[in-house]
Amino acid sequence: MATRAAQKRLTREYKSISENPPPYITAHPSESNILEWHYIITGPEATPYHGGQYWGTLIFPANYPFAPPTIRMHTPSGRFQPSTRLCLSISDFHPKSFNPAWEVSTILIGLLSFMTSEEMTTGSISSTDAERRFLAARSRWWNSTGGGSHLKSGGPATKGNIKAGDGGAKFKSEWPDVDAENWKWMRENKVDPATGNRTDLGAPSCGPQLGIAAGSGHQAHAVVDAVIQQRDAGQGFLLRNKLFLAGALLFVYALIARVLGEGS
Repeated sequence: MATRAAQKRLTREYKSISENPPPYITAHPSESNILEWHYIITGPEATPYHGGQYWGTLIFPANYPFAPPTIRMHTPSGRFQPSTRLCLSISDFHPKSFNPAWEVSTILIGLLSFMTSEEMTTGSISSTDAERRFLAARSRWWNSTGGGSHLKSGGPATKGNIKAGDGGAKFKSEWPDVDAENWKWMRENKVDPATGNRTDLGAPSCGPQLGIAAGSGHQAHAVVDAVIQQRDAGQGFLLRNKLFLAGALLFVYALIARVLGEGS
């Protein structure tokens, strides 16, 4: 439970960030718990995250602002491990370095700055720009479907532990308007809610049928998938008929040995 000081401080910060949100950032506290904040970072232009919708949480301690929050990003980004605590100078990994003058907006601006860099820390990962663009294009789908798990949703995830398997329930409860926009976007772009792939993009009749989701990075993934499928197709006959071929070779070998034996 938040202390009176934390309650007062976070209430004031919500008013401030609502009236003057930082670029690419929006955030609010959960209705049920002022210590649990949800944010969305929109990927900036000229970055591989452009257009991506990155949802995460800040879990503040009861004695905030005298201690920093736990920071997580739930949406796969190619920059951070989803739903993993991030080790930053503004997070709970470094309570002694936290400045009580820093606010929610300061923390989220710092997170965005770190995200668009290549510096590594606990909870960060390395990916190519193509992979990050691919994930950015699928981010709306991932947020609103829980990574395609909405058809078997078992209810919202618990605090600070949002996974793909919650079917998008937690995202919808915290961002109902954004969730509705995401579903509209999926319908307009013919995105399959189960897979995140576009259903209106055909493939040549001479090649494998590929479901290519929107986004420039997806074409690279489609090419890789096609190469793998063609490779497997070439190996398929040998793998499926290896016992038959082995038996045939043994038969031919025995026949030749018998003919040679009779000749001698």
